[in-house]
Amino acid sequence: MKVMLDINVLLDVAQGREPFYPSSADVLSTLLRGGASGCIPGHALTTLHYLLSRENSAEVANEFIDWLLARFRIIGEDHGIFVRARSLKMKDFEDAVVASAAENAGCQWVITRNPKDFLASPVPPLMPEEFLAHPDVTGP
Repeated sequence: MKVMLDINVLLDVAQGREPFYPSSADVLSTLLRGGASGCIPGHALTTLHYLLSRENSAEVANEFIDWLLARFRIIGEDHGIFVRARSLKMKDFEDAVVASAAENAGCQWVITRNPKDFLASPVPPLMPEEFLAHPDVTGP
């Protein structure tokens, strides 16, 4: 099983954002232990780097990006991904790109703290807690 990680889950972990950190960190731990295969949309890396550099430092941003690159599958985004995203009836273009990349990669779910933003997604959303409680997922 493959899942796409939305940027908010990654930011929860990178920035230790409470009260979301524990469940988001458990999602990453579960993926690293083989509970499922974790994917990250390519554009999320540049956004993460920008936000982490601004809030912390370039060194912190670089370390987190390197950590992600070593552990998760990065899904490239090409012309077709963006065209498909534009065709989706989603309010936010960035969310539509995540959904389109997840669909293209064959992901079963998008793990996000904003499931309402993915109601029109071709790949259904799950909150971190829902993912961790799912019977097909081996917990952390």
